[in-house]
Amino acid sequence: MKDTPIEYTDVREVEGPLVVVRGVQDVGWDEAACVRLSSGEERAGVVLEVDSDVAVVQVYEGGSGIAPAEIGVSFLGSPPRVKVSEAWLGRVWSGSGEPLDGGPRVLSGEVREVAGNPLNPAARVTPADPVLTGVAAIDMMTTLVRGQKLPVFSRGGLPHLELAAQIAAQAHVGDEAFCVVFAAMGVTHADAAMVRDVLETRAAGGELVLFLNTADDPIAERLLTPRLALTVAEHLAFDRGYHVLVVMADMTSYCEALREVASARDVIPARRGYPGYLYSDLASIYERCGRLRDRPGSITQLPVLTMPAGDITHPVPDLTGYITEGQLVLSPDIAARGVYPPIDPLASLSRMMRRGVGPGRTRVEHREVAAQLDAAVARARQTSDLAELVGTDALTPTDRRYLVFLDAFENDLVRQRVDETLSIDETFTRAWRALSVLPRRELTMIPVRVLDEWYRPGDREG
Repeated sequence: MKDTPIEYTDVREVEGPLVVVRGVQDVGWDEAACVRLSSGEERAGVVLEVDSDVAVVQVYEGGSGIAPAEIGVSFLGSPPRVKVSEAWLGRVWSGSGEPLDGGPRVLSGEVREVAGNPLNPAARVTPADPVLTGVAAIDMMTTLVRGQKLPVFSRGGLPHLELAAQIAAQAHVGDEAFCVVFAAMGVTHADAAMVRDVLETRAAGGELVLFLNTADDPIAERLLTPRLALTVAEHLAFDRGYHVLVVMADMTSYCEALREVASARDVIPARRGYPGYLYSDLASIYERCGRLRDRPGSITQLPVLTMPAGDITHPVPDLTGYITEGQLVLSPDIAARGVYPPIDPLASLSRMMRRGVGPGRTRVEHREVAAQLDAAVARARQTSDLAELVGTDALTPTDRRYLVFLDAFENDLVRQRVDETLSIDETFTRAWRALSVLPRRELTMIPVRVLDEWYRPGDREG
């Protein structure tokens, strides 16, 4: 950090959150800046671009109320930093780290750069233990594993934020130290209040760090929020030994803010107006998770993003899918049938699931039962399509049983209340209830010894 930062007053222009300063010396890209208004108010910023003696500064609190002739800009000689400690836990913060709960700022702790660094692949340990969410459709079909990044793909009107808040409120890793860092970006005040209410118990227990960037907050602050959240999470995980679940909602709001700032900088747009560096920018966020060899704790990411018009080829979900390890997809068709959470099991995938389930982790038969459920749902949907063409009377008894299974799957296994937490044993009880609708001869993926123990057809076998 510079001993005596020089304050520059030759400000060329202010455009949105960007301040263009002339006559600067020894200023570097990504350097922290302080913008002082004539009223004495100070706003934090970061250098986005330097060309000769001209610097472009992004102001996190936005450019509202800034008059070019009445401000001074000083540069601090290092990237933006923040003090990290366990004092962040149990608190509610703005997207830029200012307290929203009436408490003090974090005044002590180790200073860390907010930008952080992706984890060294050579130092990573392969994720191999589950994070149980209490949501049956996730724990059974697309199990979340410690150190994994598993996004939620949704669209407008679906309850993705409610699901994210429920997971954050219910998730656990058994008896080991666990906490949640929740970064809400571009949410309405009503949604922010809902998130605070749902997570109140976790916050009161000192197991939550909540960052809230609302829709009317400066967009530049939105670009800081996920990085600030991950910086705090890294300290809690790798220095304090917590297993940390980082929930980031909505990453589409983050990307739209990135696009707007890039447009103000006159960056040549790429796909759908997003900057060409969108992929690397998202990677710099998503790759800050995992487990480190010889270090305690872990960081698991659950990014939530909405797909405009439900288009999974949109740049945000498309690029996210290249970086992450699977996806949870919410279906408007399932939601239209009144099922919550409306998770589509066939469109969803957890690539780390095989390592995170089974003996000593969830249940011995987990892999086989999950595979059998997937196969049965696929067969049931094909049968449902056929029934629309020829009618149910033309179906075989087995096919009609698959239609009954599909109803049982959605209503007995997937459907649960937004405030309902299911243990792994309760989840398997529901799964076996659904599978037992089918004739035993159809359950070819499950070992005979397991069927002998758990298959209970009652009087429903056809």
